[in-house]
Amino acid sequence: MKSRLSALRLLLLTMSASQLSAAEYPLSSKQPMSDSYHGVAVSDDYRWLEASGTPAVRAWTEAQNHYTRRHLDGLPEREVIAARLTALFAKDTPSHSGLVSRPGRLFALKFQPPKQQRLLVTLASADNLGSEKVVLDPNEMEPKGQVALDWYVPSPDGKLLAVSLSEHGSEEGTLYFYRTDTGERLAEHIGRVQYPTGGGSAAWSPDGQSLFYTRYPLAGEKPAADLNFFQQIYCHRLGTPVSSDTYAAGRDFPRIAEIDLHTSRDGRWLMAQVANGDGGEFAHYLHDFNDAQPTSWRQMTRFEDGIKQIAFGCDGASLYLRSVKDAPRGKILRLALDGSQALHAATLIVPESAAVIEHLTITSTRLFVTDLIGGPSRIRQFDLAGKNLVVVALPETSGVDQLLALKDRPDDDCLLFRETSYTQPSAWMRYDPAAAKGSGSLTKTALFNTSPVDFSDIEAVREFAVSKDGTKIPLNILRRKGTPLDGRNPTLLTGYGGYGISLRPGFNFSERLWFDHGGVTVIANLRGGGEYGEEWHLAGNLTHKQNVFDDFAACAQHLIERGYTRPEKLAVEGGSNGGLLMGAFLTQHPDLARAVVTHVGIYDMLRVELDPNGAFNITEFGSVKDAAQFRAIHAYSPYHHVSDTTAYPAVFFLAGENDGRVNPAHSRKMCARLQAASSSQAPVLIRLSAASGHGMGTSLTERIAEKADVLAFLFEQLGMQASAAAK
Repeated sequence: MKSRLSALRLLLLTMSASQLSAAEYPLSSKQPMSDSYHGVAVSDDYRWLEASGTPAVRAWTEAQNHYTRRHLDGLPEREVIAARLTALFAKDTPSHSGLVSRPGRLFALKFQPPKQQRLLVTLASADNLGSEKVVLDPNEMEPKGQVALDWYVPSPDGKLLAVSLSEHGSEEGTLYFYRTDTGERLAEHIGRVQYPTGGGSAAWSPDGQSLFYTRYPLAGEKPAADLNFFQQIYCHRLGTPVSSDTYAAGRDFPRIAEIDLHTSRDGRWLMAQVANGDGGEFAHYLHDFNDAQPTSWRQMTRFEDGIKQIAFGCDGASLYLRSVKDAPRGKILRLALDGSQALHAATLIVPESAAVIEHLTITSTRLFVTDLIGGPSRIRQFDLAGKNLVVVALPETSGVDQLLALKDRPDDDCLLFRETSYTQPSAWMRYDPAAAKGSGSLTKTALFNTSPVDFSDIEAVREFAVSKDGTKIPLNILRRKGTPLDGRNPTLLTGYGGYGISLRPGFNFSERLWFDHGGVTVIANLRGGGEYGEEWHLAGNLTHKQNVFDDFAACAQHLIERGYTRPEKLAVEGGSNGGLLMGAFLTQHPDLARAVVTHVGIYDMLRVELDPNGAFNITEFGSVKDAAQFRAIHAYSPYHHVSDTTAYPAVFFLAGENDGRVNPAHSRKMCARLQAASSSQAPVLIRLSAASGHGMGTSLTERIAEKADVLAFLFEQLGMQASAAAK
């Protein structure tokens, strides 16, 4: 007996704190249930954790949060990391996003640490910071940062603003009205205009006295299960009761419609872009403000037409369409605005090429096209006939995330766009195509960021992994210059792979902590995204979703084979759809990484469509109601592939209790299942925040705390020390 006790003591002394605590997880009782899908019985021991707000779930959440806090706060690295992050953000320069142009002024959302939320400001121009005026500061409404600005729309003359505000990261927005010059809020407000499922939008009439806006059903208009669906368009006239607002359109739209409204440059025309859920299909409807009937709309395109975007020409006679019909990388068409020309007779302006057309912008005499080339961006300039190509000179690995045609003068062809890279902070650039004798000039405006830390020792390297089926997958590798390929580098691999969303180059100064301790960061451009067009997207959705997971595993294997890292020094991180990716990766390849960080993820793919936003995802993921789609979903659903007595890596789940996009029950259930199943003794932790949702509108303080927790977890698992930088 004595020898056995001595051996036990030796074992306990050699085990890490995380290994010791893994056996002490809070109790997650099993309450077995079973469902049948197309003759397949599927069991679920933790269905009870879906019942948000019940005493049992509240007690479980409190116990798990306490357990996680005890673990993370006990790490000596956590306090050092939090202090360093706080100091970096205190030195961060203000950044401007969401720019909107109106005659004589620019509107922008300004993020200015240490303020918790973005402000809404105006400027005389992008070159005159001294002209900046604050119109609306949500931080003054709630100093802890629990009121967020979802989106805003200035009136045509810029004198009034419609602003959607929501609380606690919920994205459940109410529309308010403000006077731009004074910041005065008008008495009226409109509820139910914004919700995470389908978003929200608004557009002003030419005289600035009426507003078309999206609204979800009010209580009593639809059954309770449908209140976050059936988004429709209504019309409000300022100074009149909201109860008298008139219906405009949407009764024949799909249950999962997502509506985006925008107007022509002259203000006469209103376009409603209607998405059929999240799968990338769009229909477009046109309203003429000269028609007094708000219900008068002309359908321009249908879901099956492959039209991703429509932009108004400045001549009042033309529409420009970005199409993927028989052109998966995109082409540009021109169509008569008056309806005299059928879609099939539209004029081809810019044909498909090797680059992916991501966006188009029209000025008085020019057409600008933003391209993607596997991740980095390019801007091409044409005349309105699609001729006289000029490529705007950008750094080779730049990302462009917004092109804005200025509206100071009707004949103005100048553009603003925000350019960034992996190693340089973002800057708003002005492009004047008429300068330099017609060859164009590019200048940095006063709206640019500087970094609180130096990145001159960091380089971005682009390599390609080979997936299971032979497809080449781009990897963007950020590392310190001279990093040895000896397999010893702590490496963090991230990815997304869904909805046609592309991961463009972007700058994050907080990564300095990672690089200073020998870390390597890798961003994978997986199938399911849009980096190589619609074919790339469709190769990773519906029944082809497994390709995304194979791509990511191939990227991890590539990093190991190339000598960047080894499994015990590799961590992976993703969020939302990228959280699903993390779940699939850890259940399919539990031995390929040491640690997994997964934010607001989806894990029980058989029940995701029962949530409001999950229903919107059917066009991207598929439905268990379809036998073939069920088989594909069930084959990868992470929750259903957790295997007892498997040595899983360390896992850190993060979720927001106010998340209307992904039900936090997914994180609760997956955490409970892994805690019960894993034999590795590596920790399985969960952080459930009552002050956040899916991530939009999260306060700065909460974001810093979350980042500190993640880095402390990774440093512990990969054997890194924050107290002394790696040499």
